[in-house]
Amino acid sequence: MAEVLVVGGGGREHALAWALAGSPEVTRVYVAPGNAGTVGPAGDGRAEMERVPLAADDLEGLTAFAARRGVALTVVGPEAPLAAGLVDRFAEAGLAVFGPRREAARIEASKAFAKALMDEAGVPTASWRAFDRAEAALAHLEATPAPWVVKASGLAAGKGVLVTDDYEEARAFVQGLFAGRFGAAGRRVVIEAYLEGPELSVFAVAAGERFVLLPPARDYKRIYEGGLGPNTGGMGALAPVALPPGLLEEVGRTVIAPTLAALAARGAPYLGVLYAGLKLTPAGPKVLEFNARFGDPETQAVLPLLQSDLYRLLMDAVEGRPDAAPLRSAGAALAVVLAAPGYPGAYPKGLPVEGLEQAEALPGVHVFHAGTERAGGRVVTAGGRVLAVVGRADTPEQARTRAYAAVRRVHFEGMHYRRDIGTEVVG
Repeated sequence: MAEVLVVGGGGREHALAWALAGSPEVTRVYVAPGNAGTVGPAGDGRAEMERVPLAADDLEGLTAFAARRGVALTVVGPEAPLAAGLVDRFAEAGLAVFGPRREAARIEASKAFAKALMDEAGVPTASWRAFDRAEAALAHLEATPAPWVVKASGLAAGKGVLVTDDYEEARAFVQGLFAGRFGAAGRRVVIEAYLEGPELSVFAVAAGERFVLLPPARDYKRIYEGGLGPNTGGMGALAPVALPPGLLEEVGRTVIAPTLAALAARGAPYLGVLYAGLKLTPAGPKVLEFNARFGDPETQAVLPLLQSDLYRLLMDAVEGRPDAAPLRSAGAALAVVLAAPGYPGAYPKGLPVEGLEQAEALPGVHVFHAGTERAGGRVVTAGGRVLAVVGRADTPEQARTRAYAAVRRVHFEGMHYRRDIGTEVVG
């Protein structure tokens, strides 16, 4: 029997802890630092969850804790500790950990690195250029037609991207990046050609050049209905996404496989989830970005679909054989993010959250906590994205009905959410 550690404190980590707790091999899931939802029994006969007061970027503390407790597997949720080398620390200590080493995690930590790797591997993506000076980036903007896609090359918590057809907005964004809006993340800027088509999120559980694909998902990034307003960390997700026959296999063949091969050839073999954010263009799937970990909030929609044992799947990957057993999944799931007033800008904290028990009592509903804490015996808001309310059912329509029925039972002051998750209007 095994104890597991999940690193991180958001909705993705709550979903990972919940899914891992469902394995018959797992007796306890520690979550560092966790949130108000990652405490106590995970429900449905699942193992206990327990918070650990260690920050996700406390590399030394996390390594010492896992060694002291004899943790059988650590799963790293956020990108920052991956980019900082947490997996390298664990590996050096002889501890089993699921996530890429620092060099392989550059595929997310540096968009310029990822784009160069894709060109090298022949992976379809938008044309691009990287800039180290604002003057050169602004000159490129003037010389290229709208719309523009401007990205901070480094990690910017999902907010370092602007897609716009407004030149002045693009110009101001470029200037803001070089002026330090996202710190070191904006010291290098990538400007790409705009790609037409719906977006798709594909997750590969990978080890070296072997991988298995999870059910495909779609993320809704913009704050307002209709795909309007600024980008967020994600306001909802649907899984699986109905695709033409053979398309998911094509993504595996033309995107995932050559990327893993290119990383291995560079001496940075990949272990972990490789997330491909794609545009389904008229010319076929093209990569918008890679992430080096599970997506958020797509994970909250994908994991409830799995009939396979997540712990066993990830342990098989750690042992170099992620495709050791067929992946089993069924049904559909839809996640709706409930956000704090003001998000994605400044927002208050400490707002009491009501109706959680009523929502979770509905059939086919899971409520994954993200920005929550406990104060005075009650759950209060502690972040911008507060909860992900998930409906699971046999069909996407039924899942959507269940999710929104549960959303209507939850309340906190100023709560806002998109009402079009699961529709054809995306963004």
